[in-house]
Formats: sequence, C-alpha cells, structure tokens
Amino acid sequence: MRLATISTAEGLRLHVRGRSGYVDAAKATGEPRYSALNAVLEDGAAALDALRPLAGQDGTEYAEQDFGPAVPAPRRILCLGVNYLEHALEGGRKAPTWPECFVRGADSVTAPFGDLVKPSLVDRFDYEGELGLVIGAGGRYIAAAKAWDAIAGFVVINEGSAREWQRAATQWTPGKNFDGTLPIGPEVVTTDEVDVTDVQLTTRLNGEVMQSARTSQMIVSIPSAIEYLSSFTTLRPGDVIATGTPGGVGFARTPPVWLQPGDVIEVEIEGVGAIRNRVEAEGVDLSDWPWHAPTPQNATL
Repeated sequence: MRLATISTAEGLRLHVRGRSGYVDAAKATGEPRYSALNAVLEDGAAALDALRPLAGQDGTEYAEQDFGPAVPAPRRILCLGVNYLEHALEGGRKAPTWPECFVRGADSVTAPFGDLVKPSLVDRFDYEGELGLVIGAGGRYIAAAKAWDAIAGFVVINEGSAREWQRAATQWTPGKNFDGTLPIGPEVVTTDEVDVTDVQLTTRLNGEVMQSARTSQMIVSIPSAIEYLSSFTTLRPGDVIATGTPGGVGFARTPPVWLQPGDVIEVEIEGVGAIRNRVEAEGVDLSDWPWHAPTPQNATL
C-alpha cells in the first residue's frame, strides 16, 4: 500500500494510491481521524488494514505540486551519518565503529516536489539522497530480529545540508536543521510492498548522476539501526529514521559542487519512488546578520 499526504481544499489529507488516482482515506472509511498519517500510525496495524481495500478503488488524480511531505509532521527525524563506506572515505574518515546519529526537527521538512530552500546564510549547500524509515509500532529495546515489525513503511529523502554550519562546531545540529531543507516523499510505501534491503539509490543533479549505490552497502543495517536507536529512546509512531547517504556528495568532489538556485535535484529509490526539487533562494537579505558560519579553506566538511 502506498500512502500520500495531499493538499486539498480541506487542507493536507491522507490518501491511499488507488487503482487509479488517490483515495481520501478519511472520506472513504468514514473515520475522520484517518485524514492524517500520524493518527493511522498511532492506531496501529488495524488502521492500516482498514485502509488496504482502498488500493483497489478509483480515486482522484493530483498534480505533483499538490503532494505534501509524505510524513508532514514527524515527531522527530533520527538521522544516521556516515553510514556508507564510500561516503566515509570521501570525507577522510574510516568506517565508524559506533553509529553516528543526530536529530532533525519537523520544521526542516518540505514537500517531495516543492522548493528546496537554499538558506540565505549558507553558501555550501549540499545534497544527500537517503532511504527513510517511517516508524509504525515502534517501541523500546527492539531486537534486530524484531526490527521490521516496528516499521510502517519507507520514503525517499534528500537531506539538504548546510556544510559550513554543520562543521563550524563539533555538533551537526545547525547544519542539518534549516527550515525547508528535507524533502520527504512522495509516498509512504508499506513494508509488505517492497523489500528495501538491496535496492538502488540514485541522486541526479540537473540530470547528471551524482550518487549511485545499493542499500545493501549500508554499514549499519536497517535492523541494527532500529536496535541501536531504540536502545536509548522509545521509537514512536510517525518518527522518521534517515539511514544515511552514499558517496558522491557535493563537498567531496573536485571542485566541490554546491546547490544553487535554479538547480533541480532528484533522488530515486527502486521500489519506493522518486522526489524532485528545484532549489530556490530563501530571499532574505541577511548581510548584516551577526551569525555567519566560518568557511573552511578545505573541502573535507
């Protein structure tokens, strides 16, 4: 089953991809709570099962610009960093022996076909194509063998990163949390629909392939990631886990490639879908703003 959050005259509403078009989940089931993804996830497997018959119905066709973030209001986004060996090496690192982890907030989330906002305070704006996990049942101390039971589905992510802000200090949070820098979508694809353990991930910038890898190349596998993250926090319905990006990011290229207004960046994951975003300038004059991150002379951000 494929779930999309779509902008309608009544606001953002959860839809199921039907035999044709998309079916409004709340209207079709008569359950008002099912107008929002998080409510469905909180109600558990029974709610997802109630939506499955909608996949056989005819629905409404929508334009790409009508699609909102597939997870429009995640409680939080837990992100794994340096989770592909090639990405570690291109950044001058060895393969980590302990998972790298940081957190994003919901304000960084944006639509799968909307604008990717280049912040006014950022020159070194980078792309990171990633597979995202959407938590369903969740829980605490989830063993790797039970990890798949905690996941509701999968999304495509582009983690827009402000590199000079990411590396200005020892913590990555500022560079990973500018508003409107994390497209998520286009749909939440449920776990019974696709096996993501070994699928192709491709990132294209203005049509040119920049990243190409398979999810089987992750250093910390999906089950291990669930086990690790649930060791220190309770995973709850609607949480999103970004599983890390492969090699080929902009900072590691010679010369470095930074996203500029007018660029079009696409991330596609086999069996999950593709997102496409045009980079747009934030458009705020902050030349006199006191906080500008230092720009390192080298490119190993």
